[in-house]
Amino acid sequence: MNDWKWVKLSEIIDFNPKERLPKGSIAKKIAMEKIEPFTRDISEFERLEFKGGTKFRNGDTLIARITPSLENGKTAKVNLLDEDEIGFGSTEFIIARAKKGISDENFVYYLMLDPKVREVAIKSMIGTSGRQRVQLDVVQNYEILCPPLEEQIQIGRILSVIDDKIENNKKINHHLVL
Repeated sequence: MNDWKWVKLSEIIDFNPKERLPKGSIAKKIAMEKIEPFTRDISEFERLEFKGGTKFRNGDTLIARITPSLENGKTAKVNLLDEDEIGFGSTEFIIARAKKGISDENFVYYLMLDPKVREVAIKSMIGTSGRQRVQLDVVQNYEILCPPLEEQIQIGRILSVIDDKIENNKKINHHLVL
C-alpha cells in the first residue's frame, strides 16, 4: 500500500465527458427510474429520439445527482450499448468515466458507491427542498488514497465477481418463486 497516492477524483475520473450524439438521432435512453438502487447492471432501456440529456458509453458509471435518487443509491454501470455506441439519459445523471491508463472502469464504479464518496456528494447538495443537486466541483476535488492501476483492476475484478454472484442468486430466487 506504500505506492498508493492521494489524488483528487478529477485526476482519475473524467466527469461528464463530451460525446457527440446529433439531436434527432435514435439512441438507447436510460431513464432514472430504470436504475435499481445499489445495483450495477441496467436491465432496461428505450430507443428514443435524442433531444437532449447526458451522453455516455459502455463502461461509464451513471450517478444520480438529485435528491432523493442519490441518497437511494441510484448508481449503475453502463454495459448494454454496442461497441462505440453512445447512449443518453436524464440531465440528472453525473457521468463518471475512467481515465485510460490511469483508472479502471470497475474500480470507478465501486468508488462511486463508497460511503465516504457518497457522503461528500450528498453533503454538497444545494437547492430548494426536494430538488437539491450535487455540486460536482466538490466531488471532483474530493481526495482519496488511490491504488496504482494494476491494483484498481484487481479490486474491480473481485468486486465484480461478487456482484455477478449476487445477480445470479437473484435470478435463482426469482425462479424459485415462480
